[in-house]
Amino acid sequence: MKRFLSGIQATGDLHIGNYLGAIKPCVELQGEGESIYFVPNLHSLNTRPDPAKLRKETLSNIAWFMAAGIDPNKSILYVQSGVSANAELCWILNNFVTMGELSRQTQYKDKSSKKGVEGQLVGLFAYPVLMAADILLYSATHVPVGEDQAQHVELARDIAERFNNIYGDTFVVPEAVVRKVGARVMNLQNPDKKMSKSDEGQSGNILLLDNKESIQNKIKRAVTDSEGLVEFSDTKPAIANLLQIYSGVTGDGIETITAKYAGKGYGELKTDLANVVVDSIVELQTKYHELLKNEDYLLEIVKEGNRKANEIASAKLLEVKVKLGLL
Repeated sequence: MKRFLSGIQATGDLHIGNYLGAIKPCVELQGEGESIYFVPNLHSLNTRPDPAKLRKETLSNIAWFMAAGIDPNKSILYVQSGVSANAELCWILNNFVTMGELSRQTQYKDKSSKKGVEGQLVGLFAYPVLMAADILLYSATHVPVGEDQAQHVELARDIAERFNNIYGDTFVVPEAVVRKVGARVMNLQNPDKKMSKSDEGQSGNILLLDNKESIQNKIKRAVTDSEGLVEFSDTKPAIANLLQIYSGVTGDGIETITAKYAGKGYGELKTDLANVVVDSIVELQTKYHELLKNEDYLLEIVKEGNRKANEIASAKLLEVKVKLGLL
């Protein structure tokens, strides 16, 4: 039986890259096996967020999951801090990974270089170990992630195999599931840079809470090139990015989309792309705002999800402790 596990960190407003690269794949996989989705709010602590903001964004992400189609009756939907076994297993797994392995993680190198010495926290450095614990604790067979997180799943595989080789079969060795389309949505103003929640300016990001006019303006002003040819090519990253978004939202293949705009300019592509993105996001927003109106309901969903997650996590953690000789 396949078991899918994925999460969206509670830090900043979600954008269309989060939706296409992480949330939508989770919805599509629901029903193909067991599914566990969560908000990894412990990971958010390495930014030292405002407590009220962290609480709000945690519930916000639960609402986005549900608005997109995650059904808590079909999937386990929980919050990371509600399962203490995640942090406990992380400490155990710290002893099965080296400093060298962690220092080579691209995410750490990118983020630590921006934060300076004071921002190079141990929590940020050990982030991939906690992510490995998140995955291995629930015996996930498949982990839907964006392209930039695939390296972390690979580390989780290495840790699992290392532990299994010493103590016998304990952990399922997971497999990363990366969408072919939408796995890495780029900034509309800088197609060499990934769309990111941490960007200081949001002119290149399509936020899930953007209104219709803002979405249309951002897509209209997206950089292109001087050629005017709608084609998917590594030499045309800006156009390739727009086509990726179009395909991710509509489900149409890249070749189908490029054929549709053969002989047409970027203006028509942008207009149509803005329309399909607006239609998709406005529908999401309507469901999202309805869910947020009832915080008590969201908290009940979290409480029940935490209960189910704790049952699975506690059993696996006990197995690990017994094998390690921990009383």
